[in-house]
Formats: sequence, structure tokens, C-alpha cells
Amino acid sequence: MPTPLPAAAPRPHPLHALRATAFAIGALLLLVGVGVLLHQPLLIPPLAASAALVHGAPGLPISQPRNLVGGQLLSTAIGFGTLAVTGSTGWGAAIAAGLSLGVMMLTHLSHSPAAATAVIVVLQAPHPVPFLPLLALATALLVAIGLLPGRIGGHPVRYPVAW
Repeated sequence: MPTPLPAAAPRPHPLHALRATAFAIGALLLLVGVGVLLHQPLLIPPLAASAALVHGAPGLPISQPRNLVGGQLLSTAIGFGTLAVTGSTGWGAAIAAGLSLGVMMLTHLSHSPAAATAVIVVLQAPHPVPFLPLLALATALLVAIGLLPGRIGGHPVRYPVAW
């Protein structure tokens, strides 16, 4: 007998959705602004997905700071390792994403957008010296901005739920 599907989550209150949207936009604009100041791109697509998780689903385990920062940095390291072995290929990118998933699961650092970061590393082959510190800075900024809604924005879930 198949397991019944869980009931759908209720729709968020429109003000909650508006707050989450505003804080996510603010966080991403901050990444763009810091990137402009540093003359380096700080906003990459997986970080937009990370911001969506932090502000749209702050209570999920994959949204917590340990998972966001740890998953992104771990997947980046896997991306650079895969790049060294396979070169910048679609095959290597697919392997890096899959390896990232498995290693994040084993280390309890699951953060799904991070698998896309591994793909970006393999396909774009950025230099590790600017990329890793910039990614660490970007994830720290996302966590810092994630702290604000529960303190000043009336968010129903206080972020983080766990460090």
C-alpha cells in the first residue's frame, strides 16, 4: 500500500512573503554591491538559491548556517578536485555535482544549491585563490542578512534554528 502524501503546507501570509522577498533582494543586492567594490563577481546563481532558502524556508535544516557555508565550501573543494582530474567538461561537472551531493549527505552539510556551485567550478574553472575567499565572504553575508528578519522584520521563524 503506497504511503499517503503529506498535506501541502499552508500558503504563507502575504506580509510574510513580502518580508522574505524584501530581505532576499536586500541580501542579493548586498552581494552585488560588495562585488562591485571588490571588482569581483560575488553573486553567482547558487547563492541566489541559497538566499531563497534562508529567507523563504529559514526553518529547514538545509537553510541553516552550518549547511549553507559548509555545503558551499565543501562542494567548491569537490568541484576544484574534479576539475583537476577531468578538466573543464560537462562530464566532470556532472560527476562533481553527484559527488557533492553524496559528500554533503555523509557530512550532514546538505545544501542543495551547493551542488550547482561544484558545476560552476568545473565548467568555468575559476582560480581558487579569489574564488574560495569570495565564496566564504558571500555565504557569511547571506547568513548575517538571514539573522535580520527574525529580529527586525517580524519573521515567524527565528533564523538560525541551529548553528
